[in-house]
Amino acid sequence: MKVRDNKGFTLIELLIVVAIIGIIAAIAVPGLLRARMAGNEASAIGSLRALNSAQSTYAASCGSGFYAPTLVNLSTPPTVGGGDGFIGTDLSTDPSVKSSYTITLTAGAAAVGAPASCNGVAAGTVVSTYFASAAPTAGGGVRFFGTNQGATIYVSTAAVAVTQNGAPAGANPIQ
Repeated sequence: MKVRDNKGFTLIELLIVVAIIGIIAAIAVPGLLRARMAGNEASAIGSLRALNSAQSTYAASCGSGFYAPTLVNLSTPPTVGGGDGFIGTDLSTDPSVKSSYTITLTAGAAAVGAPASCNGVAAGTVVSTYFASAAPTAGGGVRFFGTNQGATIYVSTAAVAVTQNGAPAGANPIQ
C-alpha cells in the first residue's frame, strides 16, 4: 500500500480564512469612513480659515477696507504690480467644491462710495460684509460650517443660515 503525502490547504481551511478576512474588513470599513469624513470636515474648516485670511488681506491691501464680493474676485491678482490672487486656485470659482464640501461666498451690502479695487473690481462693487459657507456633498460629511467677516467659524448639523453679523441660528462657534 502506498501512502500519499498531501501538501496544501483544504477547501474548508481556505473558506475559514476568507471568512476571517471578511469579518475584519466589516469591522474596519466604518472606522475608515469616519476618518475620511473627519478629514473632509478639517479641510472645509481650513478652506474657511483661508477665505477669512484672504478677505482680510484683500481689505487691507486692495479693497480700501472692504471685501471682495465673490471668490472669483478674491482669486484675481492685482492689476498693478502683478503677483498672485488673494486665495488659491482651488477656491477660485463660485461655488468651489473641495474635499467633498461646497464652499460658497455670499456678498453682503455693497460699500457705497467705495473706490475700485486694485484687481479690477469696479467702484461701489466691493462689499462691507460677507458670509462663507461649507456644505457637505453626498458622503462628504455630516456637519455644515459658516463664517463671516468676524472670522469666527460656526458649525451646525443643519445648513448654516446666511448671516452677515453674529452667530447663525442653531450654530455654535468652533474657535
